[in-house]
Amino acid sequence: MEGHAGEAHRPGLGQRLNWLRAGVLGANDGIVSVAALVVGVAGVSTETGPLFVAGVAGLVGGAISMALGEYVSVSSQRDTERALIAKETRELQELPEEELDELTRLYRERGLTDETARQVAKELTAHDALAAHLEVELHIDRDDLVNPWHAALSSAIAFTLGALLPLLAILLPPPEWRVPVTFIAVIAALALTGTLSAHLGDAPKGRAALRLVVGGALALAVTWLIGSLLGTTVV
Repeated sequence: MEGHAGEAHRPGLGQRLNWLRAGVLGANDGIVSVAALVVGVAGVSTETGPLFVAGVAGLVGGAISMALGEYVSVSSQRDTERALIAKETRELQELPEEELDELTRLYRERGLTDETARQVAKELTAHDALAAHLEVELHIDRDDLVNPWHAALSSAIAFTLGALLPLLAILLPPPEWRVPVTFIAVIAALALTGTLSAHLGDAPKGRAALRLVVGGALALAVTWLIGSLLGTTVV
């Protein structure tokens, strides 16, 4: 039996959900950071040239920064996972009985009786001892290790897609409507990403959306005010 309809039992589901959640957060970072940048510049000038240069610079720089950060972080995680796999492999070769006892104890701690835990540990050890220990002891799937290149690319794409919204919102309308349209577009996008993020984490959607909307609105207001003050001072 493969599970109830609608239930997800595919391998690597947790990792895919984490990547999806990271993608939502990456898009949110792109929305807020680039929106704050272009709105800050719009506090000085609503001319297309400066806004375009600032927006594109923020998009490219942010996407590269996000990709590098994800690559370094996930590479470290993968190196740790590989080291743990190598360590567990050595222990199984050098201390097979002790490892069998450890696996039995782990299943006993999960609620199985001593006899059942021992039998399960023996059968799993005979089938694939390393896989059994990695799953129960370390929660690692050796066939589903994290990929730093995938993480970097996903992060860069998510940031870029998020950043495109404020960039287009500040460039496409007439000059007098650029800041208001950007505010509205960003607030709507943040409400959407907050709701989606809460849905993925099975959390209250209204509260998550409100946090993002308030934070994003505050960031835009502050950067626009700073840009206006600096522009007045320079001029």
